[in-house]
Amino acid sequence: MKKLTSFLLCGAMVLALAGCGANPTEAPSSSEAPATSEAPSSEESTAPAAPDNSGDEFVSDYKAFAVTTNSLTDGFWNEITANTVAGQNLSPDLSWEPVEGASCYAIYMVDLNTHYFLHWVQGDITETELSQGYAGTKYYKGMYPPPGDTHVYNIYVFALKNPVTKVKGTANTISAKLPDFMKELDTDKDGNTGNIIAVGKVSGKFTGK
Repeated sequence: MKKLTSFLLCGAMVLALAGCGANPTEAPSSSEAPATSEAPSSEESTAPAAPDNSGDEFVSDYKAFAVTTNSLTDGFWNEITANTVAGQNLSPDLSWEPVEGASCYAIYMVDLNTHYFLHWVQGDITETELSQGYAGTKYYKGMYPPPGDTHVYNIYVFALKNPVTKVKGTANTISAKLPDFMKELDTDKDGNTGNIIAVGKVSGKFTGK
């Protein structure tokens, strides 16, 4: 009888223990993936820098506008624009957007390494797209630095309200008064001042052959 009682008690205990583990506490489901934040696209703008004349020894006082040319390759003027054996002495092509209020334009091209040496002097320009060779040999003399020397040549395009009496200076000469010649563009042929609206600029190098 005692054995039967003990057997029944053991069976009850086993069932009790089994019942305690029948419904274990389950951890909450974590099937949701953690939130991720994608970094916003930060594509760099490829727009060219805004034209700026600050720091230029000739035209830092004037607003700037963009001038473009196809006569530059990797920052160097093409051989065709030079006055060398291989060059054709053709003025570089230039283009720019019409400047509001301008009736005409004037151009100076300066060798910055041979102080105030002029390669292009021309006024009374009304076009805003100049083909290669536009200037002709009367107004333009191509680059010809000493063999092996690399010079920097700037072209300045002055947007003028009105024509001037004369765009002073001569191509293929050193003009010590070049800064004065440029300032004189600010007075029109009738004596009115404030004639320079803005100045565009393009720069390139050339190495002598």
